Amino acid sequence: MFSAKLIEILKQARQIVVLTGAGTSAESGVPTFRDAQTGLWAHYNPAELASPEAFKRNPKLVWDWYSWRRETVLAAQPNAGHYALVQMARHVPNFHLITQNVDGLHQRAGSEQIIELHGNITRIRCEHCSHTIDLTKQNLDSLTLSDTEPPRCASCNHYYRPDVVWFGENLPVQALQQAEQLAQSCDVFFSIGTSSQVYPAAALPLYANKAVVIEINREKTALTQQADFALQGASGEILPALVECVWG
Repeated sequence: MFSAKLIEILKQARQIVVLTGAGTSAESGVPTFRDAQTGLWAHYNPAELASPEAFKRNPKLVWDWYSWRRETVLAAQPNAGHYALVQMARHVPNFHLITQNVDGLHQRAGSEQIIELHGNITRIRCEHCSHTIDLTKQNLDSLTLSDTEPPRCASCNHYYRPDVVWFGENLPVQALQQAEQLAQSCDVFFSIGTSSQVYPAAALPLYANKAVVIEINREKTALTQQADFALQGASGEILPALVECVWG
């Protein structure tokens, strides 16, 4: 299934960087951002609910939408692709995982020290003082909830908001800089389940100009022709097989 050249490259790799996108989570049943509009939310444009302007205009509407999305995410489970990356990290001297996903499934699978480019939907933070709460560790019921507005920060009385990057907002500077530096220095760069269209994350493979670039995706993308190896298919099937073949 895999070429001998690819297997040998991975066996010799000392530093591997992995970038994951929505495709890795879709296999766990997490709808992509654009596909998340179902049921009561079907007539809303997601782009109009994911911006600072939308939150200022109708904070409760945005809060409720993200609460619904959070419930969907927490009901999902990591898939074989998530667990394969945990296994890969155990065999590589220097392994780094960068994700565009906000669902926290990599953490729940056991991956550590993840660079989150777009934040995490299971966290909320104060829009003013940035006090952050991890809702996987603290129950939302511990906050003062209202039927008409999002919960407010006990320190400054401003609203809590999802700890994610919205349209019109910059990615976390430190996370992006670290991701770019890692891409520049790695031996192997994986692009997994990402469309390679959302910048600046889509530029990371370009920073990996000294690395062997491997793409895993169900569909061809803008990166496919530039990649050294393009493996077409589900990451939940390809990654476990690849890890077994190289390090099993």
